[in-house]
Amino acid sequence: MLEAFVFATILCGFFGILLKQNLVMKIISMDVMSTGVIAYYVVIAARTGLFTPIVYKNQPLAYADPVPQAVILTAIVIGFSIQALMLVGVIKLSRDNPTLESSEIEKSNTP
Repeated sequence: MLEAFVFATILCGFFGILLKQNLVMKIISMDVMSTGVIAYYVVIAARTGLFTPIVYKNQPLAYADPVPQAVILTAIVIGFSIQALMLVGVIKLSRDNPTLESSEIEKSNTP
């Protein structure tokens, strides 16, 4: 059930990128899709267990692997930097164009 909600989040972000014309909304949709992908990775990585990998008195516990957690932290940081870079690009475009609609920008910049 949780995987279905995460997949729905990914699809909402994907269709937002395809269907929205405003560049800021496209960036937000890309962030939603990225959040869904990260959530799906966390759901898959946490299937083996939810406990920290600390052994108590030789008791075998199903613990969560710390390597996917490190990968997810890296993905969050990279996603944030990409989003910031895209927003800087939108700010540069907004200085030259009165609108942020992608169709209008394409029309005004087509020779």
